Amino acid sequence: MSEAPVRLLYVDDDEALVRLIQRRLGRRGFEVVHAPTAEGALARLREGGIEVIALDHNLPTGTGVDFLKDLAKAGGGPAVVYVTGSAEMDIAVSALKAGASDFVPKTPGEDFLVFLEAALQQAVEKTRLRAQKEAAEREVHVARDRAELLLREVNHRVANSLALVSSLVGLQAKSVSDPIAKAALAETQSRIFAVASVHQRLYTSGDVRFVAIDEYLHGLLDHLQTSMLKEGMGATIVADLERIEVPTDRAISLGVVVTELVTNAFKYAYPPGTPGAVRVGFRAAAPGMARLTVGDDGPGWAGEGKIQGTGLGSRIVRTISDALGGEFRYEVAKGTVASLVLPLGTP
Repeated sequence: MSEAPVRLLYVDDDEALVRLIQRRLGRRGFEVVHAPTAEGALARLREGGIEVIALDHNLPTGTGVDFLKDLAKAGGGPAVVYVTGSAEMDIAVSALKAGASDFVPKTPGEDFLVFLEAALQQAVEKTRLRAQKEAAEREVHVARDRAELLLREVNHRVANSLALVSSLVGLQAKSVSDPIAKAALAETQSRIFAVASVHQRLYTSGDVRFVAIDEYLHGLLDHLQTSMLKEGMGATIVADLERIEVPTDRAISLGVVVTELVTNAFKYAYPPGTPGAVRVGFRAAAPGMARLTVGDDGPGWAGEGKIQGTGLGSRIVRTISDALGGEFRYEVAKGTVASLVLPLGTP
């Protein structure tokens, strides 16, 4: 027991027994407060400071079970050890169902005091352990909420920083006249946006561990469509995206892959101003797997022969595909269809 006395409320109209309890338990670390009636006991509980209750069955204005019901209506209270002189077990069962934590038969002799003390000590220990557990859980919740808040703030700052970098790249693109350099800077700006848009979503998300891939890719594709229209491209993006929760780091990588493949489809499948469709799909495949496809109806590319452009985009796609543990290939079809089958990671 603790060095501080345990304040016990003993509810019983037997004055002689209560004095005996006070003397006996007073030497055992208890401070015994007496209430002869249920009404008096409830009033004393409202004053606070009571750690445990010993409750007699027979009270002047009812039974201990009635008191337990009133205590529950009042919002509960300390642990209750029920004391009954009756040999009928149904009384003890009724008390336990009404909220008592334990019961002790009131028998003549020393055994009653021994059993009562043991039951009270156990009830106090259980109460304190429960209070410690609840306090620890509250601390964990507070720490978790704080960590999530800080993580959202980090994502917010990262998104803002990437937006600034993207703006700087855009300013640089406007300052150069070489069309190849201008196009390279525009592609770099799109790659930065693919990463930044994930962080933008994370600081408003309820769970920063995962990204709803359909929402993320729809936003990314809308941005790519707008950018391509500004550059005079006439194709349209058609998306078929299944709602799948993807780990954040994998979602970022997928965003960069989609950006590269869609940009290549616009650049090489349809000349500027030419209408057409760039089809983007992301759907579940085998259990724990997903399949990303980007297709067009252009001249066609099967992954062989001379690479158009610098080839940087292709190297980025294959490097990321390998890092994701995926299988990237070009399918035999009219036009170009790039396919990436990859594990989703642990949800």
